[in-house]
Amino acid sequence: MGKLAVRALRAVLVVVLTGTVFVQALMVWALVSGSDPEDGSLPQTPLRVITILGIGTAQVALVCVWRLVTMVRAGTVFSHAAFRYVDIIIGAIVAAALVWFAVTALNAPGQRDDPGVTVIMGGIGLAILGVALIVLLLRILLAQAVTRDAEATQMQAELDEVI
Repeated sequence: MGKLAVRALRAVLVVVLTGTVFVQALMVWALVSGSDPEDGSLPQTPLRVITILGIGTAQVALVCVWRLVTMVRAGTVFSHAAFRYVDIIIGAIVAAALVWFAVTALNAPGQRDDPGVTVIMGGIGLAILGVALIVLLLRILLAQAVTRDAEATQMQAELDEVI
């Protein structure tokens, strides 16, 4: 991975992380200072809490991606230490899907006349879980690469011994 690509990715990660922290802070402020509407519309407090948690899952994933980029740059990504970050990313994506399903459940009673919205939101939750499965597949590929790297290192050591 080139220096330019690493710098660009890190810049994007910093901007996104800064933005999420800002939005999260606004949600906390609104949670502390605001009150729920009394007109029978959807209560805002649960949605704010869910938003804070959802943003937290994204922040965890962003930090793990930062760590993995650091490992790529250092040439140590094909090690068992990388699995910890990939596993955390998978967990964060699953948590994000659960948070989305909570939003869907909160929104569902208001959509009795048009249940299509709830079905679409459920589909989005399934798509989020699909992303977790894709990252799991990438984890399996990483495991294979780590194994091949270890085999290549062992073969090189044996070859060096023979020579």
